[in-house]
Order: sequence, then C-alpha cells, then structure tokens
Amino acid sequence: MDTATALGLCAAFLTSVAFVPQTIRNFRRKHVADLSFTTFGTFTAGVVMWLVYGLMIDSVPIIVANCFTLAVSALNLWQMWAYREKKP
Repeated sequence: MDTATALGLCAAFLTSVAFVPQTIRNFRRKHVADLSFTTFGTFTAGVVMWLVYGLMIDSVPIIVANCFTLAVSALNLWQMWAYREKKP
C-alpha cells in the first residue's frame, strides 16, 4: 500500500467515526430534538455524492469511508424520524 492510500484510509477512518458517538447518544437518550434534520440531510446528500465520485475514480479510501459514513448518517436520519416528538 502506498503512502497516499494509507493516509487516505486513516483520514477516512477518522472522519467516518466522527458521528458514531452521536448515534450512540441518540440510542441511549431516545431524544433527537436538538439535532438539525437539514444539517444531517444535507450532509448525507454530500456523502452520497462523495461515494459516487469515489466509485467514478475507483478510489478505495473514498469508497470505504463514504460507505461507512453513509450508513452512520442514514442511521442518524432514521433516529431523527423514529425518536421525533409526536405532535398531538
């Protein structure tokens, strides 16, 4: 593995796990009212675009990072839907 790929994989790992603590916190609290759906929705759209870009240029670090990040981000969006406060 060359240095650039190793660096890309390390960067991918760090940026991909950044939202894991938030996801765990959401599961524990079952409360997401303080999170912005617009922010997570926009972020998720960007992740999808990065994934497509990674596939187009056949970049393993970009593909791996964005597959994982997309899963975590989608889980956060699901939590925002599932744990939303129901209006009477």
